[in-house]
Amino acid sequence: MHPNLAYHEHPKCIDIILRLEECHRSGFINRFFGGCNDIKRELNECLTMEHQIKRRKNAEEAGDRRRKVEKLWKELEEEN
Repeated sequence: MHPNLAYHEHPKCIDIILRLEECHRSGFINRFFGGCNDIKRELNECLTMEHQIKRRKNAEEAGDRRRKVEKLWKELEEEN
């Protein structure tokens, strides 16, 4: 199962999303017998990569915020 495939949320994977949607529109038989499985795997890899990039970025931003707060606390302690 994959997350909502909104195009604006996954700009790096949009071509794969479009191919998967086209494959799904091609008919039930194709989907039932695994005709879209390769594209689905490719999409899962792309979404996983995208998620890892977001996690690294968020961790960096959290670290920056943490250092800023610690600096402020240190300054407050020095004043007292």
